[in-house]
Amino acid sequence: RSYARLLTSTGINAISINNVNVHKKETYFIKGDNLKEIRKIADVFSEYGIRTFLAINFAAPLAVGGLDTADPLAPEVAAWWENVTTDIYKEIPQFGGFIVKADSEGEPGPFTYNRTHEDGANMLARAVKPFEGIVIWRCFVYNCTQDWRDRSLDRARAAYDIFMAHDGKFENNVILQIKNGPIDFQIREPNSPLFGALKKTNQILEFQITQEYTGHQVDICYLIPMWKETLDFDTHYGKDTFIKSEIKKNSPDPRRSGIAAVGSVGMDANWTGNKLAQANLYGYGRLVWDNSLSAEAIAREWVNLTFELPEDGAAKVVEILTTSRGVYEDYTCPLAVGFMCKPSVHYGVDIDGYEYDKWGTYHYADRNGVGRERSAARGTGYTRQYSDARFREYEDLSSCPDELLLFFHHVPYTHVLRSGKTVIQHIYDTHFAGVEKVEQYEKMWEALEPFLDEESYRNVRDRLKKQKENAINWRDQINTYFYRKSGIPDVRARKIYD
Repeated sequence: RSYARLLTSTGINAISINNVNVHKKETYFIKGDNLKEIRKIADVFSEYGIRTFLAINFAAPLAVGGLDTADPLAPEVAAWWENVTTDIYKEIPQFGGFIVKADSEGEPGPFTYNRTHEDGANMLARAVKPFEGIVIWRCFVYNCTQDWRDRSLDRARAAYDIFMAHDGKFENNVILQIKNGPIDFQIREPNSPLFGALKKTNQILEFQITQEYTGHQVDICYLIPMWKETLDFDTHYGKDTFIKSEIKKNSPDPRRSGIAAVGSVGMDANWTGNKLAQANLYGYGRLVWDNSLSAEAIAREWVNLTFELPEDGAAKVVEILTTSRGVYEDYTCPLAVGFMCKPSVHYGVDIDGYEYDKWGTYHYADRNGVGRERSAARGTGYTRQYSDARFREYEDLSSCPDELLLFFHHVPYTHVLRSGKTVIQHIYDTHFAGVEKVEQYEKMWEALEPFLDEESYRNVRDRLKKQKENAINWRDQINTYFYRKSGIPDVRARKIYD
């Protein structure tokens, strides 16, 4: 009940109570006595205007039903899901429907049977349609067993390559859920090319409130500026083709469009681990209902609702929040190179942790340069998945935005950015600057001690100490790594380990 109150206070109106990676026990949520327990949860959420969904295992007909197939075109499979769905709605009349992660990162799906995602989603959609249920089908589908030696493979291409061919072919109660970027919630990546390209399919934009790749709710990283950039991004498919317009305009049933996010709430007394991480949950709810709000206005609202601070003190916390995304990017991600983090954990630096593995997240740094070549002329052709105008912008080195440069192109360390700096000097400067800013955060927070309750003060203070340690590790390892690769020294002669 407390969780329901928390969610509804931020404007959230629907929830999947289990993770999209559906493990053995959760596979059985859809049957028997489990439904009675889920009914208790759904009833509480319903009192607060929140509709309950379940993430399902596509192979449940095998594991739960005892069938010898989960082929979505097999009549016995469709009949099994129809019976399961009928039982669910008898127990939980207000049930929202299913969320499906299929054929991705080990989760089963229709590809097992040489079927399409259209086949899988539509079969389930027909099962829930009599009850006005919906199927939310995630587009996070890619080959996670890539060979790093094969540079023609590109994980970023996957969602567009798989789903564009099926635009307009899904049942009207299917919604495709599309991550904001083509990889996986990195601190900096381009927006998914599916936005604006899909013209005849209900769609949901997916964010990540939990800071899986953005500091683990230890490091401060206010995500509203990133989400604003996505919502306000013009796909250039015509007039008023901003993503915030496209997800509704291009959905055949605009009521079946929207915005979703991976949640951030845990068992901590303050719900989110780092007290300041609450601003992301609050800000998510505010932003998705009112896209016109600025990141600063939302931060100011949250600070004033959360603390009793003098005006200049509140301004300091707002400054910490609104600059924190850029600071985290400075000491971790150079020019949209992602995934230089510890495998599995995803917190802390490990520059080559993913460089020679199966996940397809390579930076290809060598002695001459760094970056993933995704141009049509010289690389994987990913740039061609965007509208003509965006394709021309990203394809050409002279027009590609600096902040996305290394996502789209492999360039020499001596390549000169619009700032006038070389790529290598930008790497050095930002990593030093990121640490310096975290040190400033520590001093700013310490100055607020007289105005804060002890628990909140210590909570953020202790995490800032960990954040500084993390930032220093990122700075020293990144700078040393690229110094060793390039052999080019820092023009300011700061300490870089050799």
